[in-house]
Amino acid sequence: MKFSNILVPVDESKHSENAFNYALSLAEMANASITILHCHRPVPTGLGEPNFQKAIDDHTRDSYAVLKPYSDQMTEKRLSFTEKVIGGETAKTIKSVAENDECDLIVMGSKGKSDIEGLLVGSVTHKVLHIAPCPVLVVR
Repeated sequence: MKFSNILVPVDESKHSENAFNYALSLAEMANASITILHCHRPVPTGLGEPNFQKAIDDHTRDSYAVLKPYSDQMTEKRLSFTEKVIGGETAKTIKSVAENDECDLIVMGSKGKSDIEGLLVGSVTHKVLHIAPCPVLVVR
């Protein structure tokens, strides 16, 4: 199977880093592009201005800080990539990006940054496995 666009959702976890490294190897072998995605929590609209805009700005700044080490590696390897920062429910966001960007593979870690959250609301990886529009490779 030939991959042309690989989606890699990332956070600050070791599992996410492992998934990215695996996707990077796949992209090099297949000469594929990578879409690096970071999902942040949605900002409540009831905050009002200027608090709403400040919260958006803070989330955006923090999200691009999470993406930076990954994008630096892509630039160093001279591989094609896109960065995306989106707020919302993580699994649904991953599904939407995979559909809209016509990704042919999602590579993600088996656990994210918050193991406790995964226990309470269910694993994001598990949700993505059930709703993804393309194959999902789970990396430990």
